[in-house]
Amino acid sequence: MISQNNKTAYISNTLDFSNDLKRRRQSEKSDIEQLVAVGLDVEKLDLRDYFTKSGKLVEKIDEFGVIWVKGGNVFVLRQAMKTSGYDKLLQKVANERNDLLYGGYSVGVCVLTPSLRGIDLMDDITIFQYPEQQEVVWDGLNLINYSIVPHYKSDLEATHLTDKTVAQYERDCTILKLYEMGK
Repeated sequence: MISQNNKTAYISNTLDFSNDLKRRRQSEKSDIEQLVAVGLDVEKLDLRDYFTKSGKLVEKIDEFGVIWVKGGNVFVLRQAMKTSGYDKLLQKVANERNDLLYGGYSVGVCVLTPSLRGIDLMDDITIFQYPEQQEVVWDGLNLINYSIVPHYKSDLEATHLTDKTVAQYERDCTILKLYEMGK
């Protein structure tokens, strides 16, 4: 059953590393306008407000029928998710609620995969934006059982990096298949 709750949490912590605040605000404004245009009631949800306050985040997430996560740097997003407890919360919510819609684009969706290995060919892993989290978080949220390569075959500048990521995933898959055949 899908909820009729159109209240939407808009998460843009994927851009917390950016020093270009004007560009970030324009991008967030554009995203929010598009979400509002399809009938969603959007509220920005900054995971930094919940660092070490995961109990309050649980209460806040219960208000929403939709979660929308912006593209940016998946490793920065993953650090914010871990530090706020959002990662564990979303995994729990995914198992307990069937009325919450999760959406996003680019790394906002990549984070749902089992592992973020391969995405490091496209996103900088050396950005440690938060003092509370100073290590690379390689695990995705494991809410889907496959990998996603955002912007593959697109017209973006860094599309050559997506080709490398796809090649890496294909090699990994071949190695896994050979391993399973040898069992």
